[in-house]
Amino acid sequence: MPTYAIGDIQGCELELRRLLERLRFDPARDRLWFAGDLVNRGPGSLGVLRLVRSLDACSVVVLGNHDLHLLALAAGNERHAKKSTLAEVLQAPDRDELLHWLRHRPLLHHDANKGFTLIHAGLPPQWTLAVAQDCARELEDALRGPDYLDYLFALYGDQPARWDPELAGMERLRFITNALTRLRYCTPDGTLALKEKRPPASCPAGLVPWFKCPGRRSVDARIIFGHWSALGYWDRDNVWGIDSGCLWGGHLTAVRVRKSKPIEPLHLPCEGYLVPGEGGD
Repeated sequence: MPTYAIGDIQGCELELRRLLERLRFDPARDRLWFAGDLVNRGPGSLGVLRLVRSLDACSVVVLGNHDLHLLALAAGNERHAKKSTLAEVLQAPDRDELLHWLRHRPLLHHDANKGFTLIHAGLPPQWTLAVAQDCARELEDALRGPDYLDYLFALYGDQPARWDPELAGMERLRFITNALTRLRYCTPDGTLALKEKRPPASCPAGLVPWFKCPGRRSVDARIIFGHWSALGYWDRDNVWGIDSGCLWGGHLTAVRVRKSKPIEPLHLPCEGYLVPGEGGD
């Protein structure tokens, strides 16, 4: 059963459809892993949501920061409303069904048979894979539970910036959110540095990519992630970064996930809808 992991789409519906054609994707035979950020900034967020939801029986989607942004905006949290291109989704006749489906997607997917874990952004160095799985479940419970609106109105913010197992309440959920959906860099002691997004060659002194942090406790876990378009495709350090900047005129990337290691990536050239450097995370 072939399994393909696909990087950040961010509303690039045309490119996603072309990629599936290039893969000769067959829903009766193949499986898809989506690394999050299905929506926002690109011109086809509604179409992407409808398409990916239609593939629900043969796919896994982990939530990214832009997916959470859509949920927060739909809940009435307009703190970052100016950074969105999501009006078409919010005005769609099937918006409630789409949002309910999106809210019930996981934050982390682990396939013990293939030996790979899928996340959107990163893991702080203090977390083992088991801790990451537990933390992801906590956040999933908050998103799916009766008080999910409370979470969606309080998820934004950069603090706390360092993991403490004693964190509780919204501070704990916010840290988990930032780690799994926003992390690129941290300091050597594991403090999250959420503002920096440049590639490692331009990394400021005192910061390291999350996957190169000394003593990272998840180093033995094979991780596939997205979120970092400036990094581009990355297949070192026991991690595979598959956000190749589709939205910025780069590529939409897919890799076939196998027990040994992912097959060489397929990069589909993309139109590009924004100028690099625009927007936030």
